[in-house]
Amino acid sequence: MDRIKKLLITGLGGGYFPIAPGTVGSAVVAGLFLLTAMLSGGDWRVVNGMLAVVLVASCIICVVLGPFTERAFGKKDPGQCVIDEWAGQAVALIAAPMGDGSMRSLLIVTAIGFFAFRFFDILKPPPARQMEKLPKGWGVLCDDLAAGVYAAICVQLWRLWA
Repeated sequence: MDRIKKLLITGLGGGYFPIAPGTVGSAVVAGLFLLTAMLSGGDWRVVNGMLAVVLVASCIICVVLGPFTERAFGKKDPGQCVIDEWAGQAVALIAAPMGDGSMRSLLIVTAIGFFAFRFFDILKPPPARQMEKLPKGWGVLCDDLAAGVYAAICVQLWRLWA
């Protein structure tokens, strides 16, 4: 059972990547976004449905397995735990504009959402840094959700300027 829990909190193993595991975790969701958008022809209902499932599932996993994560890796927010990045990246891209559905539009929106999320996840502007202090899995999760909101704002601003 512990193996399954570790598989979930490490984002299906992405958290074990030796360099920048958080970036790898974010890239998984950005890749799912891009793949789903391409396969659905930019159908926002399909894309947002997939992101909603990722968001809800990753939030539940992060909060429920928060105490296990602390015990298993010996710290509150270990680098191996990237399921919180999954949640934050989903927030960053949910309701993202699909543009004309062309590959160019989809690549641009994916890149903006991905890089903006990584920027805000690393920088942790208020209130993200303060949210890290929340107990158990909530602190691990909520700072990434805040970074996702900041990134989603960037994605929406791009829509207004593009």
